[in-house]
Amino acid sequence: MSPTLEEHAWARIVTDAPQYRPVRVALFYEPSDPQDVRFAFPSGREWTFPRELLETGLRAPARSGDVEVWPCGRVQMVVEFHTQDGVAVVQFDSKVVMRFLRHTYAAAAPATQGSTQN
Repeated sequence: MSPTLEEHAWARIVTDAPQYRPVRVALFYEPSDPQDVRFAFPSGREWTFPRELLETGLRAPARSGDVEVWPCGRVQMVVEFHTQDGVAVVQFDSKVVMRFLRHTYAAAAPATQGSTQN
């Protein structure tokens, strides 16, 4: 079984303040759970949602449960996290998310190949 894929990305928390606040987000993928990804924030808050949502959200608005994703211009994307307390809007560079997605598929490939060789 492949180990957990962990990457880090800078993101911007979008608020009504005049400047964005950068935050380092940990992006996780578990090959043993190939459908989901997990984003962990420095506050300790983590969100798990379908990997497919990130892919779709790079091209068009998409939502699954309490997570919404959409493209923002040509080079950025927004991930919106909903809770009972409110909404967190986080902006990522699209290329960072695309690279993470490519790595998740590469990490999943050995597991898939191993199961087809039986």
